[in-house]
Amino acid sequence: MKKLLASTILAAGLYALAGSAQAAECGEVSIAEMNWASAGVAAQVDKFILENGYGCTVTLVTGDTMPTFASMNEKAQPDMAPELWVNAVRTPLDAAIKEGRLIEAAKILSEGGVEGWWIPKFLADAHPDIKTVQDALKHPELFPAPEDSSKAAVHNCPSGWNCQVSTANLYKALDAEKAGFLLVDTGSAAGLDGSIANAFEKKTGWLGYYWAPTAILGKYEMTRLSFGVDHDKAEWDACTAVPDCPAPKVNSYPVSDVFTVVTKSFADKASVAMDYVKARKWDNGTVNKVLAWMDQNQGTNEDAAKHFLAEFPDMWTQWVSPEVAEKVKAAL
Repeated sequence: MKKLLASTILAAGLYALAGSAQAAECGEVSIAEMNWASAGVAAQVDKFILENGYGCTVTLVTGDTMPTFASMNEKAQPDMAPELWVNAVRTPLDAAIKEGRLIEAAKILSEGGVEGWWIPKFLADAHPDIKTVQDALKHPELFPAPEDSSKAAVHNCPSGWNCQVSTANLYKALDAEKAGFLLVDTGSAAGLDGSIANAFEKKTGWLGYYWAPTAILGKYEMTRLSFGVDHDKAEWDACTAVPDCPAPKVNSYPVSDVFTVVTKSFADKASVAMDYVKARKWDNGTVNKVLAWMDQNQGTNEDAAKHFLAEFPDMWTQWVSPEVAEKVKAAL
């Protein structure tokens, strides 16, 4: 009995020692929980996996693109931004990477952040000839305006957002007014979402601006249309994104690069977790589904992260070793 007790104590001691050693390898980590849904869920997924799989002690801090990047670049805090839309900080980020302060890890949104003009999938399936926005504009009868059914509608981006300018310029470049379309101001993100929900409820056509990943695209199946041309950055910067550009041309929206960025100090102190950070990425379709679940269940970022870990093990177990995966599963 004494031998058994001694063995048990020894095993417990070794386990505790091993746990302490792992914690020491990772240490205390701070993660930016950005103030939009997909990034907030990603931060909670990272917190759960780093704590339960790697023994890190994780603190979440409120974040937003510019202040989080500036703080990481100048003060090395927080340690990690799980979802940083890097186009907004490309030049200073490149300098920080070159000088060794920051590291660009996984391209967490494997398809990038996407924008464009969309129609309901049920309409695309019923009208397979509609592949481009130009095709859609040939069928004003399919996209009735909400206040004047004798007209068709292109639903604009929410007021005050940059995409409101680009959508208006593309509407002009496509001669959509001559095709019988009104450019409808949806007023707000809620108004835009409501117009899509209403179209699906009534099974009527809808054409307008939207973006991914988002809960709406997880809740309602939509098809993004081509503009029939490649993205022209020079035209975009000089005209498409400029208010009241006098002669806009047809252009495509850029795809936004979205990466996980970590500090050099994180890579040094939490090197045991760097393979995970470099491997972690998910597609927009999966993120859309998780965000839709979160919206429908009024869940928090933490709730959505646990939902993802429980429902999509085939995805996240590819990011970690089998041993780490078992620890994370045991903690769910």
